[in-house]
Amino acid sequence: MDAAAGQADASFAELTARRRGLVRRYLYQHPRVMDAVVALGYALLVTPTVVDAVISGNWPAAALLAAVAAAMFFRRAHPVGLVAFVAVVEVAVTLLHPWGSNVSAGLWFSLYAVAVVHTRRFALITMAVATAPLALLYLLAAVGTHTHPMESSFVHDVGANPGDFNLLTSIATGASIALSNVIATGIGIGVKQRREHEQEVAAWAARTARLASVNERNRIAREMHDVVAHSLTVMISLSDGAAVVVRKDPGRAGDVLGELSRTGRTALADMRRVLGVLRDDAGATAPRLPIAAGNSLAKLLEGFRTAGLPLHYSHSGPALPDDAAFQLTVYRIVQESLTNVLRYARSLGRVDVSIVRSGSTVTIEVLDDGAGVPGQQPSEGGVQGGSYGTGQGLAGMAERARIYAGTVEAGPTGRGWRVHAVLCWPGDDQPELSPYPHELQGKV
Repeated sequence: MDAAAGQADASFAELTARRRGLVRRYLYQHPRVMDAVVALGYALLVTPTVVDAVISGNWPAAALLAAVAAAMFFRRAHPVGLVAFVAVVEVAVTLLHPWGSNVSAGLWFSLYAVAVVHTRRFALITMAVATAPLALLYLLAAVGTHTHPMESSFVHDVGANPGDFNLLTSIATGASIALSNVIATGIGIGVKQRREHEQEVAAWAARTARLASVNERNRIAREMHDVVAHSLTVMISLSDGAAVVVRKDPGRAGDVLGELSRTGRTALADMRRVLGVLRDDAGATAPRLPIAAGNSLAKLLEGFRTAGLPLHYSHSGPALPDDAAFQLTVYRIVQESLTNVLRYARSLGRVDVSIVRSGSTVTIEVLDDGAGVPGQQPSEGGVQGGSYGTGQGLAGMAERARIYAGTVEAGPTGRGWRVHAVLCWPGDDQPELSPYPHELQGKV
């Protein structure tokens, strides 16, 4: 599991712990203390029966109840064995001391322990098997001849039939035992389901964190490819051009070298912005927001013109949506397309860049009339038509377009190369003023 998944698990565990509260959190973190609380709770419930058995001289019944209390410490390690032991002991205690109260409380805790760790079907079957002996013992009035002195006095005072009274008491006791065991098992099943749900949510959080980490790495890889490939291509072209121009027009060479410096500084800033997300302390020195693509597109085109591309640019329809991520997608598609033209096209006469917005659809087209590098063959790049080179740039464009339910097609057009991208913007389509300077329209 990577760091992002580990952080997601830790965050979810902290959230679950806070929801439990102080007391429940302490008991959850100290299971032996919880076992002691359960044993003490059972002891308190059967204390009246133990005292009554001791007073009447029935020491075996009191000893058996004490043994059940001690056995509660094993409810986590051996829940099924505990159920079997408690079921047998409670029948024996009932036969030895029929008028005891809360004798079946041991089954509540043991059945709950079984339901928490086993399947629902197994828990219900265990509950039925464990409940049947004690419940039937009462329902069949097996203890009808064993009447407590206080019960005999009450029956005599109200003038009731002792047999009917014992039968009704036995039925009510058996039914209450069965109902209480069903409730205890149901609570255990509910707790198990809640824990499974928490585990599923924790696993989902971890998977989401891993997916987010992978997506972020892919995003950084795309950004780095766009920044490095574009900047190095432009800088090489500018440096080659400066070497030629400096002998013919030193003033023009100064402009080219200035553009070379600006391209390098922009690339460095973009790389710091992209890699800033990898450092926790990079917030102040490496901005993480997308670049202002609306204004940078004009600078991008000017840079390519300085590098020697005969660009013609046109924009029709409303302005691009006022969304930095969407504008960055448009920027990167244009950037990658023109970088490929600068790298591979030869004998260029014209490069047309057009952006058309119609309703929720934005169409980007980059068309050149240059020939590719002799001897290079197209290779699959994840988009229609293939590409020269490794195809990573065109694959990155296709990935960006898919974020906005779009497509990218790239391929030769006889002499030149054409990139055609269609993006769909899900927001409103209110007309806006174009953010691009009008002087760029049709500028060579």
